Amino acid sequence: MELKVKLEKFEGPLDLLLHLLEKNKVEIYDIPIVEITNQYMDYIHEMNRQDLNLMSEFMVMAATLLHIKSKMLLPKKEEEQEEEDPRAELVQQLLEYKLYKSISFQLKDRQADADKVMYKEPTIPKEVAAYEPPIDTESLLEGLTLQKLHEVFEAMLKRQTEKIDPVRSKFGKIEKEEVSLEEKTAVLERYAANHKKFSFRGLFKRQPGRVQIVVTFLAVLELMKTGKIEIMQDHAFDDIRITSKIAA
Repeated sequence: MELKVKLEKFEGPLDLLLHLLEKNKVEIYDIPIVEITNQYMDYIHEMNRQDLNLMSEFMVMAATLLHIKSKMLLPKKEEEQEEEDPRAELVQQLLEYKLYKSISFQLKDRQADADKVMYKEPTIPKEVAAYEPPIDTESLLEGLTLQKLHEVFEAMLKRQTEKIDPVRSKFGKIEKEEVSLEEKTAVLERYAANHKKFSFRGLFKRQPGRVQIVVTFLAVLELMKTGKIEIMQDHAFDDIRITSKIAA
């Protein structure tokens, strides 16, 4: 006999299986797999004639039922008498689905009931809202001694010390040294006008810092490019002699 059902009634294959179990009044833990599989396949045939778009997930469950049915019908060997029930995994899925379905119905009922509930905004008098309970200083300071105050103070100092980075705390402050290439070039140009010949190495020894040395070197290159000074070196690593072309 063909089973007549409405497809819209079921949300999926587990929903259909629960319906068939309730219809046959059987327990989830003891599924009559042969009978349920036959009824499920009747539904699949009905579904095949009505809506092909919903077939995929139902066909997967149909294959699962047929697999379980074949394992249940096969005779068991003596050493397989204590084999796990092939329905166990399906039973677990049905139990979980039934639980979630029950919760969804409860949430739906609560949502429907919530539309009928009116909530009143809290109205607390300003005097009540501003009230602060008095502080009992005697109970607050009860048991407090100078020794305990000293221990609290020492603990605070220790926490502050532990926060200090032992490496970064020793870093010095880096001052930004403002050095203008234009000013350094003008100074060097005046120096070259008064000293027709001077030592490259001696020039840099008079610079107070690395930044000054770098800017001085750039100033030397600038005066070389404009032809105001010339440099000469007899051998590699010898001192460089600078000759000024600037009129005094």
